[in-house]
Amino acid sequence: MQLAFQKVPSLIPFAPILKNGDNEETIQQALRVMRADEKLSELETVLGFFATFVLDSAIVQSIMGWDMAILQESPWYQQFGRECEERGEQRGIISAIELGLDLKFGVQGLELMEPVSQIADLDKLKTIRNAIKSAQSLDELQQLI
Repeated sequence: MQLAFQKVPSLIPFAPILKNGDNEETIQQALRVMRADEKLSELETVLGFFATFVLDSAIVQSIMGWDMAILQESPWYQQFGRECEERGEQRGIISAIELGLDLKFGVQGLELMEPVSQIADLDKLKTIRNAIKSAQSLDELQQLI
């Protein structure tokens, strides 16, 4: 592993997923080399990311010396959190639509779920969910979709 680090330093963040790189010692060595080089130190999070593929997250945090409170303040972590929240909200709304269609229109209503599940726009999904209450027919809902 040391030879690969010396010849191609840009491989260092990938050390955990390289052959024989799936151990704490290799990751610690890679981290030392990266922290010694200002250009490579910027890729420390990439090393940590790949390390979680082969080691428990708690071990990786310990090796990296990461404080989760500091990581949670990073723009990358916050963006990831927002995207997860949006996906969760989208799934919840789609489940509510499915339940509403089933309760109000039965099996025929559930036939609309295929196109509904393809919608990524949360506002549109909310509009469909709310329209189920007042819709008199599936055609009304079909027009929204």
